[in-house]
Amino acid sequence: MTNNKMIFIANWKMYGDKNNLKGLKEVLKFERKKIDKKNTIIYCPPYTLLSDVSKILKNSNIKVGAQNCHHSYEYGPNTGCINVKLLKNVGAEYVIIGHSENRFYDNDNIINKKLLAATKENLKIIFCLGETLKEKKSNKTFKVLKNQIRIGLKKIKNINNVIIAYEPRWSIGTGNLPKKSELINNTNFIKKVIRSIDKKGKIKIIYGGSVNPSNISELCKIKLFNGFLIGSASLKHNNFIDIIKKTTI
Repeated sequence: MTNNKMIFIANWKMYGDKNNLKGLKEVLKFERKKIDKKNTIIYCPPYTLLSDVSKILKNSNIKVGAQNCHHSYEYGPNTGCINVKLLKNVGAEYVIIGHSENRFYDNDNIINKKLLAATKENLKIIFCLGETLKEKKSNKTFKVLKNQIRIGLKKIKNINNVIIAYEPRWSIGTGNLPKKSELINNTNFIKKVIRSIDKKGKIKIIYGGSVNPSNISELCKIKLFNGFLIGSASLKHNNFIDIIKKTTI
Protein backbone atom coordinates (compact mmCIF):
# COMPACT_ATOMS: atom_id res chain seq x y z
CA MET A 1 0.00 0.00 0.00
CA THR A 2 1.18 3.53 -0.73
CA ASN A 3 0.04 7.00 0.26
CA ASN A 4 1.32 8.55 -2.96
CA LYS A 5 -0.86 9.69 -5.83
CA MET A 6 -1.12 6.64 -8.09
CA ILE A 7 -2.06 6.00 -11.71
CA PHE A 8 -3.75 2.78 -12.84
CA ILE A 9 -4.04 2.17 -16.57
CA ALA A 10 -6.12 -0.70 -17.94
CA ASN A 11 -4.84 -1.70 -21.38
CA TRP A 12 -7.33 -4.14 -22.88
CA LYS A 13 -5.13 -4.71 -25.94
CA MET A 14 -6.97 -6.61 -28.72
CA TYR A 15 -9.48 -8.05 -26.29
CA GLY A 16 -12.81 -6.90 -24.97
CA ASP A 17 -16.38 -6.81 -26.17
CA LYS A 18 -19.74 -5.54 -24.97
CA ASN A 19 -19.70 -8.06 -22.10
CA ASN A 20 -16.61 -6.44 -20.60
CA LEU A 21 -18.54 -3.19 -20.25
CA LYS A 22 -20.54 -4.76 -17.40
CA GLY A 23 -17.32 -5.18 -15.46
CA LEU A 24 -16.38 -1.60 -16.22
CA LYS A 25 -19.55 -0.48 -14.46
CA GLU A 26 -18.46 -2.44 -11.37
CA VAL A 27 -15.11 -0.64 -11.38
CA LEU A 28 -17.01 2.64 -11.66
CA LYS A 29 -19.05 1.76 -8.56
CA PHE A 30 -15.87 0.85 -6.70
CA GLU A 31 -14.15 4.07 -7.73
CA ARG A 32 -17.03 6.20 -6.49
CA LYS A 33 -17.01 4.55 -3.07
CA LYS A 34 -13.40 3.65 -2.33
CA ILE A 35 -10.86 5.53 -4.43
CA ASP A 36 -9.17 8.68 -3.17
CA LYS A 37 -9.74 11.33 -5.82
CA LYS A 38 -6.01 12.04 -5.90
CA ASN A 39 -5.54 8.71 -7.73
CA THR A 40 -6.15 8.33 -11.47
CA ILE A 41 -7.74 5.40 -13.31
CA ILE A 42 -7.48 5.30 -17.11
CA TYR A 43 -9.20 2.77 -19.38
CA CYS A 44 -7.67 2.05 -22.79
CA PRO A 45 -10.06 -0.27 -24.64
CA PRO A 46 -9.87 -1.30 -28.32
CA TYR A 47 -10.88 1.42 -30.78
CA THR A 48 -14.23 -0.34 -31.30
CA LEU A 49 -15.21 0.27 -27.67
CA LEU A 50 -13.87 3.78 -27.18
CA SER A 51 -17.22 5.46 -27.78
CA ASP A 52 -19.11 3.05 -25.48
CA VAL A 53 -16.53 3.37 -22.71
CA SER A 54 -16.56 7.17 -23.01
CA LYS A 55 -20.35 7.21 -22.57
CA ILE A 56 -20.24 4.94 -19.50
CA LEU A 57 -17.48 6.97 -17.84
CA LYS A 58 -18.93 10.37 -18.68
CA ASN A 59 -19.17 12.58 -15.57
CA SER A 60 -16.94 10.18 -13.62
CA ASN A 61 -13.35 10.51 -12.42
CA ILE A 62 -12.18 7.59 -14.59
CA LYS A 63 -10.42 8.71 -17.75
CA VAL A 64 -10.47 7.23 -21.27
CA GLY A 65 -7.42 6.54 -23.41
CA ALA A 66 -6.59 4.97 -26.76
CA GLN A 67 -3.99 2.26 -27.34
CA ASN A 68 -2.18 3.91 -30.23
CA CYS A 69 -2.51 6.53 -32.96
CA HIS A 70 -1.24 7.27 -36.44
CA HIS A 71 1.71 9.64 -36.66
CA SER A 72 -0.10 12.00 -39.05
CA TYR A 73 -1.99 14.79 -37.31
CA GLU A 74 -4.10 15.59 -40.35
CA TYR A 75 -6.95 13.55 -41.82
CA GLY A 76 -5.88 11.59 -44.87
CA PRO A 77 -5.98 8.44 -47.04
CA ASN A 78 -4.53 6.02 -44.48
CA THR A 79 -6.86 3.03 -44.59
CA GLY A 80 -7.29 1.30 -41.25
CA CYS A 81 -5.49 4.02 -39.30
CA ILE A 82 -6.78 6.39 -36.64
CA ASN A 83 -5.26 9.78 -35.90
CA VAL A 84 -5.45 11.88 -32.74
CA LYS A 85 -8.32 14.02 -34.02
CA LEU A 86 -10.50 10.94 -34.48
CA LEU A 87 -9.56 9.71 -31.01
CA LYS A 88 -10.45 13.04 -29.44
CA ASN A 89 -13.80 12.98 -31.24
CA VAL A 90 -14.84 9.75 -29.48
CA GLY A 91 -13.81 10.90 -26.02
CA ALA A 92 -10.16 9.89 -25.60
CA GLU A 93 -8.13 12.06 -23.24
CA TYR A 94 -5.00 9.89 -23.23
CA VAL A 95 -3.15 7.78 -25.76
CA ILE A 96 -0.57 5.00 -25.36
CA ILE A 97 2.43 5.52 -27.64
CA GLY A 98 5.47 3.29 -28.07
CA HIS A 99 3.99 0.16 -26.50
CA SER A 100 6.33 -2.80 -26.85
CA GLU A 101 3.84 -4.64 -29.06
CA ASN A 102 3.88 -1.70 -31.49
CA ARG A 103 7.64 -1.12 -31.47
CA PHE A 104 7.97 -4.03 -33.91
CA TYR A 105 6.50 -1.66 -36.52
CA ASP A 106 7.36 1.82 -35.23
CA ASN A 107 10.88 3.20 -34.89
CA ASP A 108 11.81 5.96 -32.46
CA ASN A 109 11.34 8.71 -35.06
CA ILE A 110 7.81 7.59 -35.92
CA ILE A 111 7.04 7.37 -32.21
CA ASN A 112 8.26 10.94 -31.78
CA LYS A 113 5.90 12.09 -34.55
CA LYS A 114 3.04 10.38 -32.73
CA LEU A 115 3.92 12.17 -29.50
CA LEU A 116 4.01 15.50 -31.30
CA ALA A 117 0.64 14.82 -32.94
CA ALA A 118 -0.91 13.90 -29.59
CA THR A 119 0.52 17.04 -28.00
CA LYS A 120 -0.95 19.17 -30.78
CA GLU A 121 -4.41 17.76 -30.06
CA ASN A 122 -3.91 18.19 -26.27
CA LEU A 123 -4.07 14.48 -25.59
CA LYS A 124 -2.10 13.33 -22.57
CA ILE A 125 0.53 10.74 -23.43
CA ILE A 126 1.43 7.36 -21.97
CA PHE A 127 4.92 6.94 -23.41
CA CYS A 128 6.22 3.37 -23.21
CA LEU A 129 9.91 2.49 -22.95
CA GLY A 130 11.71 -0.81 -22.62
CA GLU A 131 14.45 -3.13 -23.75
CA THR A 132 14.23 -6.52 -25.47
CA LEU A 133 15.68 -9.67 -23.92
CA LYS A 134 18.53 -9.59 -26.43
CA GLU A 135 19.35 -6.00 -25.51
CA LYS A 136 19.20 -6.84 -21.82
CA LYS A 137 21.57 -9.80 -22.20
CA SER A 138 23.95 -7.63 -24.26
CA ASN A 139 24.05 -5.02 -21.47
CA LYS A 140 22.51 -2.42 -23.78
CA THR A 141 19.51 -1.52 -21.60
CA PHE A 142 20.74 1.96 -20.66
CA LYS A 143 21.74 2.78 -24.24
CA VAL A 144 18.34 1.65 -25.56
CA LEU A 145 16.38 3.56 -22.93
CA LYS A 146 18.44 6.71 -23.49
CA ASN A 147 17.80 6.62 -27.25
CA GLN A 148 14.09 5.96 -26.80
CA ILE A 149 13.79 8.93 -24.43
CA ARG A 150 15.94 11.42 -26.33
CA ILE A 151 14.36 10.71 -29.72
CA GLY A 152 10.84 10.08 -28.46
CA LEU A 153 10.65 13.28 -26.42
CA LYS A 154 12.35 15.48 -29.00
CA LYS A 155 10.54 18.85 -29.25
CA ILE A 156 8.09 17.85 -26.50
CA LYS A 157 7.87 21.03 -24.44
CA ASN A 158 5.68 19.94 -21.53
CA ILE A 159 6.75 16.76 -19.78
CA ASN A 160 3.92 17.28 -17.26
CA ASN A 161 1.47 15.86 -19.83
CA VAL A 162 3.54 12.70 -20.33
CA ILE A 163 3.36 9.54 -18.23
CA ILE A 164 6.45 7.38 -18.70
CA ALA A 165 5.64 3.67 -18.68
CA TYR A 166 8.70 1.49 -18.17
CA GLU A 167 7.82 -1.94 -19.54
CA PRO A 168 10.69 -4.33 -20.32
CA ARG A 169 9.66 -5.86 -23.64
CA TRP A 170 10.78 -9.31 -22.52
CA SER A 171 8.43 -9.14 -19.53
CA ILE A 172 5.22 -8.37 -21.43
CA GLY A 173 2.81 -11.30 -21.19
CA THR A 174 5.47 -13.70 -19.92
CA GLY A 175 4.83 -13.54 -16.19
CA ASN A 176 8.52 -12.77 -15.67
CA LEU A 177 9.43 -9.66 -13.69
CA PRO A 178 12.81 -7.94 -13.56
CA LYS A 179 14.79 -8.23 -10.35
CA LYS A 180 14.11 -5.49 -7.81
CA SER A 181 17.63 -4.12 -8.29
CA GLU A 182 17.10 -3.94 -12.07
CA LEU A 183 13.83 -2.08 -11.67
CA ILE A 184 15.39 0.43 -9.29
CA ASN A 185 18.50 1.00 -11.42
CA ASN A 186 16.60 1.29 -14.70
CA THR A 187 13.93 3.58 -13.27
CA ASN A 188 16.52 5.88 -11.72
CA PHE A 189 18.37 5.96 -15.04
CA ILE A 190 15.17 6.93 -16.89
CA LYS A 191 14.61 9.77 -14.42
CA LYS A 192 18.19 10.95 -14.88
CA VAL A 193 17.90 11.06 -18.68
CA ILE A 194 14.54 12.85 -18.60
CA ARG A 195 15.85 15.36 -16.08
CA SER A 196 18.71 16.17 -18.47
CA ILE A 197 16.07 17.16 -21.04
CA ASP A 198 13.56 18.86 -18.75
CA LYS A 199 14.97 20.16 -15.47
CA LYS A 200 11.68 21.46 -14.03
CA GLY A 201 8.88 19.18 -15.27
CA LYS A 202 7.18 16.68 -13.00
CA ILE A 203 8.30 13.17 -13.93
CA LYS A 204 5.67 10.44 -13.59
CA ILE A 205 6.94 6.88 -14.08
CA ILE A 206 4.72 3.81 -13.95
CA TYR A 207 5.62 0.16 -14.42
CA GLY A 208 4.08 -2.23 -16.94
CA GLY A 209 4.89 -5.85 -17.68
CA SER A 210 2.98 -8.88 -16.35
CA VAL A 211 1.37 -6.87 -13.52
CA ASN A 212 -1.27 -8.96 -11.72
CA PRO A 213 -2.89 -9.36 -8.28
CA SER A 214 -0.25 -11.91 -7.25
CA ASN A 215 2.79 -9.68 -7.76
CA ILE A 216 1.41 -6.20 -7.16
CA SER A 217 2.28 -6.18 -3.45
CA GLU A 218 5.91 -6.92 -4.28
CA LEU A 219 5.98 -4.21 -6.96
CA CYS A 220 4.53 -1.70 -4.50
CA LYS A 221 7.64 -2.08 -2.36
CA ILE A 222 9.52 -0.15 -5.06
CA LYS A 223 8.62 3.39 -4.09
CA LEU A 224 9.86 4.89 -7.37
CA PHE A 225 6.69 4.07 -9.30
CA ASN A 226 3.72 6.42 -9.63
CA GLY A 227 1.42 3.65 -10.78
CA PHE A 228 1.02 0.67 -13.07
CA LEU A 229 0.11 -0.18 -16.66
CA ILE A 230 -1.98 -3.34 -16.45
CA GLY A 231 -2.64 -5.55 -19.44
CA SER A 232 -4.64 -8.79 -19.45
CA ALA A 233 -5.24 -8.64 -15.70
CA SER A 234 -7.40 -5.55 -16.24
CA LEU A 235 -9.91 -7.41 -18.41
CA LYS A 236 -11.48 -9.04 -15.35
CA HIS A 237 -12.83 -6.25 -13.21
CA ASN A 238 -12.28 -8.17 -9.96
CA ASN A 239 -8.57 -8.50 -10.72
CA PHE A 240 -8.25 -4.84 -11.61
CA ILE A 241 -10.05 -3.78 -8.44
CA ASP A 242 -7.85 -6.14 -6.42
CA ILE A 243 -4.70 -4.52 -7.83
CA ILE A 244 -5.99 -1.06 -6.95
CA LYS A 245 -7.00 -2.17 -3.44
CA LYS A 246 -3.60 -3.70 -2.71
CA THR A 247 -1.92 -0.51 -3.83
CA THR A 248 -4.07 2.16 -2.24
CA ILE A 249 -6.30 0.77 0.52
